Amino acid sequence: MTTAPWRDPALPAAARVDDLLARMTLEEKTAQLYGVWVGATTTDGGEVAPLQREMTAEFDWDELITHGLGQLTRPFGTAPVDPTLGAQALARAQRRIAEAGRFGIPALAHEECLAGFTAWQATAYPVPLAWGATFDPALVEEMARRIGRDLRSVGVHQGLAPVLDVVRDPRWGRVEETIGEDPYLVGTVATAYVRGLESAGIVATLKHFAGYASSAGARNLAPVRAGVREFADVTLPPFEMALREGGARSVMAAYTDTDGVPASADPGLLTELLRERWGFTGTVVADYFGIGFLQTLHRVAGDPAQAARVALEAGVDVELPTLKCYGEPLLEAVRAGEVPQSLIDRAARRVLLQKCELGLLDEDWTPEPAGRVHLDSAANRALARRLAEESVVLLDNPDGLLPLSQDTRIAVVGPRAADALAMLGCYSFPSHVLTHHPEVPTGIEIPTLLDSLRAELPDAKVTFAEGCGVSDPDTSGFEEAVARTAEADVCVAVLGDRAGLFGRGTSGEGCDATDLRLPGAQAKLLDTLVATGVPVVLVLLTGRPYALGRWDGRLAAVVQAFFPGEEGGPAVAGVLSGRVNPSGRLPVSVPRVPGGQPWTYLQPPLGLRGDVSNLDPTPLYPFGHGRSYTRFAWEGFEGGPASETDTDGAYDVSVTVRNAGDRAGAEVVQLYLHDPVASVTRPDVRLIGYRRLELEPGRSARVTFRFHTDLSAFTDRTGRRVVEPGALELRLAASSADVRHTAGLTLTGPVRVLGPDRRLRCEAEVSEAG
Repeated sequence: MTTAPWRDPALPAAARVDDLLARMTLEEKTAQLYGVWVGATTTDGGEVAPLQREMTAEFDWDELITHGLGQLTRPFGTAPVDPTLGAQALARAQRRIAEAGRFGIPALAHEECLAGFTAWQATAYPVPLAWGATFDPALVEEMARRIGRDLRSVGVHQGLAPVLDVVRDPRWGRVEETIGEDPYLVGTVATAYVRGLESAGIVATLKHFAGYASSAGARNLAPVRAGVREFADVTLPPFEMALREGGARSVMAAYTDTDGVPASADPGLLTELLRERWGFTGTVVADYFGIGFLQTLHRVAGDPAQAARVALEAGVDVELPTLKCYGEPLLEAVRAGEVPQSLIDRAARRVLLQKCELGLLDEDWTPEPAGRVHLDSAANRALARRLAEESVVLLDNPDGLLPLSQDTRIAVVGPRAADALAMLGCYSFPSHVLTHHPEVPTGIEIPTLLDSLRAELPDAKVTFAEGCGVSDPDTSGFEEAVARTAEADVCVAVLGDRAGLFGRGTSGEGCDATDLRLPGAQAKLLDTLVATGVPVVLVLLTGRPYALGRWDGRLAAVVQAFFPGEEGGPAVAGVLSGRVNPSGRLPVSVPRVPGGQPWTYLQPPLGLRGDVSNLDPTPLYPFGHGRSYTRFAWEGFEGGPASETDTDGAYDVSVTVRNAGDRAGAEVVQLYLHDPVASVTRPDVRLIGYRRLELEPGRSARVTFRFHTDLSAFTDRTGRRVVEPGALELRLAASSADVRHTAGLTLTGPVRVLGPDRRLRCEAEVSEAG
């Protein structure tokens, strides 16, 4: 078939795929619609053999691949394998798949890449919540580009990232995987990640589409109770931006159901909205086992064949991670006339178009590694360090105790200080996979905060006591912790989370919290340390925010880092020593009390503090908050030129930011919208623009935001996205609660209904001002 039209790279992809589909049997088309979960091993000649045997033992590998194969699931992310040997093994497996079928088409290999390529010896970058804290999309894009290059170097085609879920309840275990609680921040940062990954030739997969983070009670995989407008105005905009501006080529359907309809069974979501309104042409893949869940968890299907039909009708093209419903149950249903073959053809065409884009229909597709593969290069580590440093948030430093003196006596106390895994999130390879292989080393260097602080302050006397565990109630270590603290000039209390899966951690997938108290005995330990009278610097290494109002005004300083990755130890130590000037800003609010604020800053007036309830949801530290070791002056504010524009108009606001301190630093200028009166309730404020400014001492920069009225749009009572006439207020702020300048603006003219071509972002121009 080497001369067939579908092999001709000079022809359009659509023509090639149409020709190929016409030649394929039902079985060959269906084989393109599922993956098989395998892991790479280099035994027995280096062949790829199944490692997840409970998932693959029911299949005869040689028989399975005679019709072709759509995807290979996580050949590197299932068990530790040397990257070079794994790449060679994957290439051999791909040749075997191609040789077994009539058309010589390999599988598409996918991997997790949430905080770096989830493979042994690969760079472990900070988690997405830390990306949000940087407010630096360009840096995130560069990270994603490097991740994509590493994936390509070993023969992987698709990455299951980024997560675009907007945090709605910080008790949810997967908060660490999100970018934050604001849809504009999530959308802009995630879009940058998508651009970086796609620029390296990797298919980016947006997840989880849609509503997963809005699950009731913050429980993993629980029903979603979001209303129509919350879904339209909070949940969906990041996905829309990442598709339109980032060019993502795949979407993963969420596990959850919204108002009784599972996402994987919702044609209104996966076909009408995603494809017909937004114009998406890529592939929709199932979250792992999500199609089978239509039968076992959602009960909208009576057997695997019905689950396959419902998912295909909705628009799910590929079953992952392994074959359950899209195989023989689906084939039998098609042969019996219960499922139209047109659904198979539709999904297979989408899959094959993507394979064509990736070069997998060409004759020279074989991904042989060029040589030795290095997945944790010096350049990767340098970028991981910079990202970690930018993500550290200085929450408070009331008396200027930080930076620490070079020759001071420091008692480092806490369960996260001497554990390298304290730096890593749930989807890092050491936390995700190596816990099942305790005999295998981590494969990458991960300095602890204790070791990093000793290296950062070589003249300081640093002692250590663990004090307690992460999640157990044992307090027997308190006595030693108090003794070490009493001998010191300052105590650095390093507390936080342990990432894990399904209850094996305090943060991560399936590790949901009943409230926002620090886990285990850590709160009691902190109380005990504060009671010594020695100044206490609290350092949090977590995957979510925790309630800190109990210690408001009692701590010398508070530093927040969200699982900052393999270089997180030196990054946090650098902030403590003063080598790094902290510049992170909160992507999520930090609550005052554990149960008073299981929600975000995006609240209408009824959700704010009032006289009708004794519970005050006002956060201790608001969204966008972060302090620095230098001072910034905001000067020369201008808005205008006019104070009104029509409902299809634009308006500029400008401010000059001057570094008024004696050291270099970064300020994040944030633009918020306040809508005093609207036809439906609106958040009191919401982020619509931001810009990170890095300034040397005495230097200034002028930032101008071009606000277009599209950014004031919302979903009205009829379901339309509209711009309404009336008064608005634009607020230039250092956080959602720290407003520096305001500009009143009146929109005139009729209500304007927006379509899918609406403007999604507020552009910002920066010029040097002296």
